[in-house]
Amino acid sequence: MYGVSGTGSVVGEEWGARAARSRALAVLRVRGRALGLAVLPAAVAVVLYAGGVTGHFTGSGWDAARWVVTVLAILVLLAATAVALVVTRARPAATPTVELAETAAPDLYRLVRDLADRLDVPAPAAIALTPDCDSWLEDRTHRAHRALRTPGAEGEGEGAPVLVIGSPFLWWMRVGELRAVLAPVVAGTGPAAHPDIAAARRFVRGLDAAVAVPGTPGLDPVRRLGAHGVGHVARVLLRACRGHAAEMERGVAAAGSERAQAVDYGVRIVAQEQVGLAYAGWDRLLTRVALPAWRMGRWPAKLDAGVVSALTELSRRDRLADGFSSRLGERPACDLLEEPGAVDEATSLLAARLFHGGPAEPGPDWSPVEWSQYPEEVVDRKWRTDAARLHQVLDGLGLADSAAGGGSGEGAADGPTLTRVIAHLSTEPTKPADADADDGAEKNDAAQERAFPADDAHLTEAPVSGTRTDTGTGTDIATDADADADIDDNAHIGIDIDDEEVVNPAAEALAGALSALLAREEAAREARVAATVLTAEAAARSAEKDDLHSGATPPPVVSGPDGPLPLFPLQPPRSGRDLLADHVTAMVCCAAVDTAEATPGLDWLDGPALLVGGERAVDLGPRVLALVEDGDPEPLRVWLARTGVRPEKPVRLV
Repeated sequence: MYGVSGTGSVVGEEWGARAARSRALAVLRVRGRALGLAVLPAAVAVVLYAGGVTGHFTGSGWDAARWVVTVLAILVLLAATAVALVVTRARPAATPTVELAETAAPDLYRLVRDLADRLDVPAPAAIALTPDCDSWLEDRTHRAHRALRTPGAEGEGEGAPVLVIGSPFLWWMRVGELRAVLAPVVAGTGPAAHPDIAAARRFVRGLDAAVAVPGTPGLDPVRRLGAHGVGHVARVLLRACRGHAAEMERGVAAAGSERAQAVDYGVRIVAQEQVGLAYAGWDRLLTRVALPAWRMGRWPAKLDAGVVSALTELSRRDRLADGFSSRLGERPACDLLEEPGAVDEATSLLAARLFHGGPAEPGPDWSPVEWSQYPEEVVDRKWRTDAARLHQVLDGLGLADSAAGGGSGEGAADGPTLTRVIAHLSTEPTKPADADADDGAEKNDAAQERAFPADDAHLTEAPVSGTRTDTGTGTDIATDADADADIDDNAHIGIDIDDEEVVNPAAEALAGALSALLAREEAAREARVAATVLTAEAAARSAEKDDLHSGATPPPVVSGPDGPLPLFPLQPPRSGRDLLADHVTAMVCCAAVDTAEATPGLDWLDGPALLVGGERAVDLGPRVLALVEDGDPEPLRVWLARTGVRPEKPVRLV
């Protein structure tokens, strides 16, 4: 609407600041009304006592009214005092970040101060990094937050907010691009310094913290009951000022954006394109590359450096990103840090905590891994662990079947071979339910196929489904294998469901057993993490106190909530069919590595990859899905024969 400079920008900035101040006053009026309601009974009591002294309100009725109002005023004042204390003392939520001392990033602090001077706004109190593709100002003036803040520059304003910068920006963006992206964010410190806006923000953050007080662990029943009452009052007040607070923040953002238009406007347009590219690459890196390592108990120690490789690969593949990698010759923003490696390691560990729920400190079951070691330490180990789990489940199913009289000992004795897995998942093409005349032919075909190695599929598949018995005959073998009663009903009434019946009974049973085993392993992992978190947290607090008393410059520390559960899970729980496909793929990769010229590799955008002859095998997934979903082993067998993999050979497991 307004230009880059001139009166349009000034008018827009003034409009945003005035709108923010008016909304801040509306929030403070809500606080004033609440205070007025709290002192109203006391004021009535004062009037009644004054009337009694002057002789206007005399008699037994007025005396009783004075006593009742006095007791009510005392109770209301006590309740209001309790609410005010909780709102004032409650610790507001803080984003988990890696704090940066000025000694760890003097050039970055200098860049931010110069930017604040150009914008004619106060400089942020400190700088922190977060493993996310975003940047913002965060109010950390609460005393609990100030205790965790790493010392910044001398003479910095205690009331100024903290500048939180997304760590991927530092490694992917150039210095000029980072300055252009941070300009509208830093410009927000101007409106934030206004007393009314600062007071309104403190009030809203205090209410938000008070709402969460009832959930604080360790409260006795009496204190918890009082906390619920305080939380209810805070919730009512928060609901009353929520709209005004949102409009206030919009006004602050509008004022900062208008003010920042005069600084590197052209560069900022180009930098915004880099923000979108960085977000895409960072998401792929976390979900495809880092997540498999986290599930193995390893965390990549250089995620921010890896995002450069991921984005470079994305630029090479995506024509829309063509030319972005040519910027890599310019000075990266991470050069503004004194020790980029240490900061990258701290943010990588924080990313594992936020997105996976890993421990706060490295340990025997939670160790870092370098990118050069990723194929051997993560990819190969992941494949062999999944293959071992798959054969463990097959052994369990075989024991259960043999105990039931199924006689599946042969399948269990095959050892950890790919042939055993293929045979178990292979199925016959389903015949129409009304083709009773073909029952004998099906039995004869099954008997003839027992002469081939794929015969193990019938020995293991039948007991797993739990539906075929010695007395079962006809096409009931095919229809009863599915546990869905609706399909059985459709078969009896003669409806052709061949096109809809895609469930592999053996795969269903195997997927269910895998899901149960993985759920038990995950529960055990969370219990171990929860046990170590308490010890690590106590040790970290004592170390922080020692560093503060000694006066030494502390290393990058992490502030914010802690715990064994991820705050932002990357993926929803996977289905049993997806888990089975992953495990079968891992088994195929293990066989390829052990019996053919294949090696584990890393694809920056797709994660673990199988390299055959130095090239990534991209056609394996559909063939595995054909086996898992349809019970058709032929596409996979063709791929194995072409690649030179010997499925009958046992593979090495962990």
